[in-house]
Amino acid sequence: MAASSNSSLSGSSVSSDAEEYQPPIWKSYLYQLQQEAPRPKRIICPREVENRPKYYGREFHGIISREQADELLGGVEGAYILRESQRQPGCYTLALRFGNQTLNYRLFHDGKHFVGEKRFESIHDLVTDGLITLYIETKAAEYISKMTTNPIYEHIGYATLLREKVSRRLSRSKNESRKTNVMNEEHTPVEKISSLVRRAALTHNDNHFNYEKTHNFKVHTFRGPHWCEYCANFMWGLIAQGVRCSDCGLNVHKQCSKHVPNDCQPDLKRIKKVYCCDLTTLVKAHNTQRPMVVDICIREIEARGLKSEGLYRVSGFTEHIEDVKMAFDRDGEKADISANIYPDINIITGALKLYFRDLPIPVITYDTYSKFIEAAKISNADERLEAVHEVLMLLPPAHYETLRYLMIHLKKVTMNEKDNFMNAENLGIVFGPTLMRPPEDSTLTTLHDMRYQKLIVQILIENEDVLF
Repeated sequence: MAASSNSSLSGSSVSSDAEEYQPPIWKSYLYQLQQEAPRPKRIICPREVENRPKYYGREFHGIISREQADELLGGVEGAYILRESQRQPGCYTLALRFGNQTLNYRLFHDGKHFVGEKRFESIHDLVTDGLITLYIETKAAEYISKMTTNPIYEHIGYATLLREKVSRRLSRSKNESRKTNVMNEEHTPVEKISSLVRRAALTHNDNHFNYEKTHNFKVHTFRGPHWCEYCANFMWGLIAQGVRCSDCGLNVHKQCSKHVPNDCQPDLKRIKKVYCCDLTTLVKAHNTQRPMVVDICIREIEARGLKSEGLYRVSGFTEHIEDVKMAFDRDGEKADISANIYPDINIITGALKLYFRDLPIPVITYDTYSKFIEAAKISNADERLEAVHEVLMLLPPAHYETLRYLMIHLKKVTMNEKDNFMNAENLGIVFGPTLMRPPEDSTLTTLHDMRYQKLIVQILIENEDVLF
């Protein structure tokens, strides 16, 4: 978000009434410092240098010493040259004048130029960005270290709006049965608010399930001036100035991202597909309890397939399953998987299993995998059941709710065993490796754990009414 540079932060708090909302005024101190930073001054070599790398220009001076480089820079702030190391031929150094001293950096090139994490198209851009960073960190080190102390985010960010406006919550307490308990509240449309809080605004009649979700931050290059939506300070530099959440679009400094609450509200416009999308991200984007693909597929299977022989064990045609996947990715909840289009119910069961297999984090998460396996190894049935229940409590809410709903469905499948020949053990064999995968991609571990994966799913199905 861009803003004018001659502004200062207002200390007023936001009203709960959206009509009285006043957008934040960004802090401009760091922007002003960037404007004051020294400009790059390329010192050209007067002679043609032999064996000059093709990706360097006339600022390359060949093999010279640090002392010679220092003399060539002449004490001019922002002046720079490139040189080849005397001690290590074939290694290149950027010599840069800053703060009345010559700084030497090992220089690399892999199609782009870099001395650290950031990669640049040109040496000029690298030096420009470096001078900005050096200047700001020299002039404002103490200021930067305190930027997150009194963040604007906590006062007028969408965290505040969520606390006031979210009207539906899922209980996460161990003392409750973990069945979904949703309460209705009245709320009004939120209008005339800045993009800072728009992502969390709830419109009239929304059904919002408040699953906690961390932001999916990735390093981002902002074009034009941008301000951090956490601390309200300018995001300095030419490239990779900060990070952006690829799910909700929140823009913050890299250091500020460590302090942002787990309140990501994914924007449907940013979620390009249904399959291969993080489970919690998908349900928050679609504002549902569970992934809609799970609900739609299970409804269809229960409507016409519970008595189908070998349900979930028999495979449908791969190309047809891929067609269903594409339909969900393209049409979302409007995807047509009716008998008119896919008369073979095994195509629908295959599409549901594929959804679970494609999850980047399995329904039974990597974090809980080893705990479930250890629980399965307990010989005493009652103790094992208690251990499984305790691990279930560690699942993220959206994962827990999805697993609960699936187990209720699979219990119905077993109740039709005389027709479909699928009992809890058979379904455990099918769904064990589908719902849980070891964190490390090890074939040996997977093979060793298969019987425990099967047992966990079997226990979940047989004891669905007790565990959930």
